[in-house]
Amino acid sequence: MKSEPNVWSIDQQKKAGNKGAPWDGVRNYQAARNLKDMKKGDQCFFYHSNIGKEIVGIVEVIKEHYIDKTDQSGQFVAVTVKYLSKLDKPVTLEKIKKNKELSHLSLIKQSRLSVMPIDSKSWKILNKMGKI
Repeated sequence: MKSEPNVWSIDQQKKAGNKGAPWDGVRNYQAARNLKDMKKGDQCFFYHSNIGKEIVGIVEVIKEHYIDKTDQSGQFVAVTVKYLSKLDKPVTLEKIKKNKELSHLSLIKQSRLSVMPIDSKSWKILNKMGKI
């Protein structure tokens, strides 16, 4: 899940506490489908886009998709996520691109996509890179 840190940062997510915060404002149909596929308990990387361009933490889905209140058309959805942890060592996009085992990730192939799935092998690699 990608967010510009000047709009919504990992630190703001942490301050939201156990009640979490809605992941809203997604207006891309593919990203919205990815939100709809998320299940309660799923863990997600929190990626700071534009400023930093790095995975900085992990959040957990605590409420599955529902109509996004910020969407006047009623077509798009949001999920609620809560903060789980910050990475000891952020994983930069540059380092991700250098790892051949991660070359298939949407983060590289569809860089503008704000919500994207990740396979379990890549999840483990990125956790190791982030020293989790």
